[in-house]
Amino acid sequence: MIPVPEPAVAAVLASYPRPIRNRLMRLRALIFETAAATEGVGTLTETLKWGEPAYLTAASKSGSTIRIGWKQSDPDHYALYFHCQTNLVETFRTLFPRDFVFLGNRGLLFEHSSPLPVDAVAVCIEAALTYHRNRRKTRSR
Repeated sequence: MIPVPEPAVAAVLASYPRPIRNRLMRLRALIFETAAATEGVGTLTETLKWGEPAYLTAASKSGSTIRIGWKQSDPDHYALYFHCQTNLVETFRTLFPRDFVFLGNRGLLFEHSSPLPVDAVAVCIEAALTYHRNRRKTRSR
């Protein structure tokens, strides 16, 4: 079950144009669905970071923060952001070189009029939600 957005997050989402808000709500749902289906992630914390909806694995500390957002300066696009000091986006470039438009080392950019590549995005979300857990496993080998 997808929780109702936290009030501050709901206010930010409500401020976006309807087509963008609908797309971001789909990304938000995919984040919660992926977390629920991924062992060891646990409950997500929803908050605002840099004025954008953010999702943290505060309870399990298994992953890295994910943000979703839209910029008025680029009204036809919305994005899924990852911590820029991880190797997540670099990994996504290797796995999905033609599936995404990449924003440097910090995100994936989507056009609001194009279908969301749900399966590929879910892989990226799962990687972020398990980033710290997977790094701990790698270091202990």
